[in-house]
Amino acid sequence: MSYTKIAPTFIKAGSDINVRRLTAFSGRRLRSTAASTQRKDEQNDSTCTVVEKKTAQLDLISQAKNAAAPHTSKINIDFENTKEAYKSKSSLELLRSLLVFKLCTYDFLVEKNKELMDLSKKLLGQKAFDQMMKMTFYGQFVAGEDHQSIKPLIQRNRSFGVGAVLDYSVEEDLTQEEAEKKEMESCVSEAEKESPGTDHREEKYKAHRRFGDRRGGVISARTYFYADEAKCDHHMQTFLDCIKASGGSSKDGFSAIKMTALGRPQFLLQFSEVLVKWRRFFNFLAAQQGKAGMEALEQKLELQQLQECLTRLGAKEDIQSWFTGENLGSSGTIDLLDWNSLIDERTKISNLLVVPNLETGQLEPLLSRFSEEEEKQMKRMLQRVDILAKHAVENGVRLMVDAEQTYFQPAISRLTLEMQRIFNREKPIIFNTYQCYLKEAYDNMSLDVELSRREGWYFGAKLVRGAYMYQERARAEEIGYEDPINPDYEATNRMYHKCLDYVLEEIRNNRKANVMVASHNEDTVKFTLQRMNEMGLSPTEKKVYFGQLLGMCDQISFPLGQAGFPVYKYVPYGPVNEVIPYLSRRAQENRGFMKGSQRERRLLWEELKRRAVSGELLYRPAF
Repeated sequence: MSYTKIAPTFIKAGSDINVRRLTAFSGRRLRSTAASTQRKDEQNDSTCTVVEKKTAQLDLISQAKNAAAPHTSKINIDFENTKEAYKSKSSLELLRSLLVFKLCTYDFLVEKNKELMDLSKKLLGQKAFDQMMKMTFYGQFVAGEDHQSIKPLIQRNRSFGVGAVLDYSVEEDLTQEEAEKKEMESCVSEAEKESPGTDHREEKYKAHRRFGDRRGGVISARTYFYADEAKCDHHMQTFLDCIKASGGSSKDGFSAIKMTALGRPQFLLQFSEVLVKWRRFFNFLAAQQGKAGMEALEQKLELQQLQECLTRLGAKEDIQSWFTGENLGSSGTIDLLDWNSLIDERTKISNLLVVPNLETGQLEPLLSRFSEEEEKQMKRMLQRVDILAKHAVENGVRLMVDAEQTYFQPAISRLTLEMQRIFNREKPIIFNTYQCYLKEAYDNMSLDVELSRREGWYFGAKLVRGAYMYQERARAEEIGYEDPINPDYEATNRMYHKCLDYVLEEIRNNRKANVMVASHNEDTVKFTLQRMNEMGLSPTEKKVYFGQLLGMCDQISFPLGQAGFPVYKYVPYGPVNEVIPYLSRRAQENRGFMKGSQRERRLLWEELKRRAVSGELLYRPAF
């Protein structure tokens, strides 16, 4: 159907920074998404665990001289070939991996790892402690302390076909009480503090002190807590430095960012609630026309029935006037993408945060009022996002926006989508993250793909299983809203493969979609390769990427890279003392990882034995 782009506007930027490129969206539709978040013990924000299954080795597609050729020869990738898997590692590095992975299987060491590291620092002194960490956990999972020290590792991996997603992994080492205090101060507006309970807010999108420490139950994702605007500027500068370093070390690298590092999370909470309520209103109207339960893209409201329904509900003129032939074309129907274009143009961000009230038939502000300072804070967040996107373009770096909790994620996905609409016109620069443990993952992703298809820009996605499952489930149960997570791990696997299959089909048909399969799950990697083979998708097209964490699953990453597939390691870096929170989580994550499967340790031992027998124990990789 034809569809008219209304010109919804967040703000009219009053600074030299062209915030309108991201926030005015003149001539573009604002699109609502309700993406969210989940994980299993062994899963993480950028990857998931290896599920140990003996599966038949799959034949893979080869590098084709002509990417569009209908027939491609096949490459055979052997994930059991230890010589190829570990040819980028010296024997000492293999021994270090074995030691670290073994230590991660001891519950006492993992549970008390933070206390043990603090004690070791006191006993050994800072210099000796740093050296010990570099010989063990730090050396295994962290690339180096700064932009210069990480270059040799990045260049070495690149020479073996594996790229980098740079991720500055420094976090504040806050107590639980400090984290809860910061969260409550930054997620509650002045109006709510003065008159609690008087605004149209849902409990899910409010801050709750008992869940204020967002690190609880999460071992695989960095967490940022808002302090002030100066701290957000500092985080932005860190991301800018990371983008610059990525551009300087690789011609096709990625850099990862987190939205909660860039502004007051109050705005993300409020905007997420607005987006979800608008979508819920659409679903209500679809149910009135007997279209409940259909997939999101299949729901098309008959315009005449819609207007009759709104009249029965007592909708006032400000709602009725939206649905005219002049605005929506002559097709006589409206789908969810059309619906999302109907947020009115507004000069203030706070004026955007309105929701339809079914009882009164009018639009209501989410909050009774916004302070001038809150307006400025929201605007600054959008400015920072715009600066990062433009910097990524200038440095030839792709920007990976990490997913976060479900009460932040709709706003994060929406802002990321608007970045894609602006910056992905000629090639994929901005990548959104979809967490497949969410019940709504497929609907959210398929809607975004459809919008990219209609508007002609490059869709970019990273698929993960998710990082916040236990925290999300506990919060939903205690506060009293529907659990957003799939019921079990098998359902999450099905959702992951369903989403992946959809994007692969879009790549085959359109060639403008791009996806990173961010997974440690060997079965998922093999599923991807099998589907690429069946669809005739060549690795040389560089439309399908693979991603794993540095220091984990090299037996997957390096054989793929050497076979010509675009593969990337998430590469954390930062000073030893300041990445200890990150290392602490890696130890906890690897406990589940190593207990669930001893395969990687077996392969490491096999390679060491092979080198011993062949006289290659002193082997050092040449690059």
